[in-house]
Amino acid sequence: MEFDQLRGQVQGRVLVSGDDGFEQAAQPWNIAVVQPVAAVVEAANAADVAAVVRFARAAGRPVVAQPTGHGATGDIGNAILLRTGHLNSVGIDAPARVARVGAGAQWGQVQAAAAEHGLTGLAGSNPVVGVTGYTLGGGKGWFGRKYGWASNAVRAFEIVDAEGEALRVTFDSDPELFWALCGGGGDFAVVTALEFDLFPAPALYGGRIMWPGDRLPEVWDAFRELTSQAPDELSVWFQRFQFPEAPEMVALDLAYLGDPAEGRALTAALDRIGGAIADKRAPMSPAALGDITTEPTNPSPAISRAEALTDLDDEAVKVLAGEPVAPLANIQVRHLGGALARPAAGARGALTEPYLVYLLGIGLPHLRDAVRAKQTAMVESLADHITGAKPYTFLAPGESAAAAFPAATLDRLRAIKQSRDPRNVIRANFPVLG
Repeated sequence: MEFDQLRGQVQGRVLVSGDDGFEQAAQPWNIAVVQPVAAVVEAANAADVAAVVRFARAAGRPVVAQPTGHGATGDIGNAILLRTGHLNSVGIDAPARVARVGAGAQWGQVQAAAAEHGLTGLAGSNPVVGVTGYTLGGGKGWFGRKYGWASNAVRAFEIVDAEGEALRVTFDSDPELFWALCGGGGDFAVVTALEFDLFPAPALYGGRIMWPGDRLPEVWDAFRELTSQAPDELSVWFQRFQFPEAPEMVALDLAYLGDPAEGRALTAALDRIGGAIADKRAPMSPAALGDITTEPTNPSPAISRAEALTDLDDEAVKVLAGEPVAPLANIQVRHLGGALARPAAGARGALTEPYLVYLLGIGLPHLRDAVRAKQTAMVESLADHITGAKPYTFLAPGESAAAAFPAATLDRLRAIKQSRDPRNVIRANFPVLG
């Protein structure tokens, strides 16, 4: 058998079709996506990663690294799927405000460890998202308006390159590769660990306020007003929900990196919207960021589409707050701006659009066509407010890395890919050459 030799070269499990556990191991977090891979390797350590890359190179097969598979597309036929979830160590150097984490670490682990020292990483909304893939794609989190993309905070990557060699990459040691890894995706090397800056978080205020759907006009007006003058420390997300057999609900989610009394004062106008079903604004720990949106932490089927928005004028309001949510489950608008829109050193660069719309539907077979049609119709209706740019980590199956980068950035990334991995051994979910 082709993979018998590999089994003798690694400590972790090697699974192929027909083996017990193969289908489960190949399944990404989004179970609406099918990954027709040739084999799955569950790496036990960095040495296993290097062995897999060398084997794949010799066998002429691509390697796709996925700690969790949150960004899976399914477009990885014939590949070796490299699971790095066991490389999940988390170390905090509190005096230096630096974290060193393994490739399989999740944000919930990092936030819990950092919070013990009054620190935070630039985490997103879901605690089970992997730090590595999120950061390689830029990483837009709750504190991005204050501190920028998560990729901006990286100090070093520990990698296995396309030759199967283990290296430590910093700006000083290899500025070109370091630039590409800081937001350019996972097409250039397999990351086994990374080091990044942490930030002071002695106080934090956040939570969700939920209203019945008939309060939508008031909540939308409050969102536009609040985000028009929000300091960089405050992030606010607008949400419309339509769950099966339930009435529509509308919510605002927020996080303020600062004194809770200041956060309460900044959002006091929300108290004037009556009829709240729940108001969970309160002082909180950075370890509890996932509690704000309470996103699913178990694998589930989903179909998503995201677009950056240039503004929220009255025409945009007709689409985002005027049309029914169904057959989608969620229409979300995130406030961007702040440090996210400022120049950055890595490939991620700035995203100057001030808002991001995220359209989410349940990816069950009987709903898929209707969900995709609704997403397409909404995007077409918002055409005058969309530039086509979007964060790499918000790309959806069927989309291209070209949507995440300006043309000059994409050209530079492609040149680095062709130089460092001319045989295309290492394959990202969204390849820059695709």
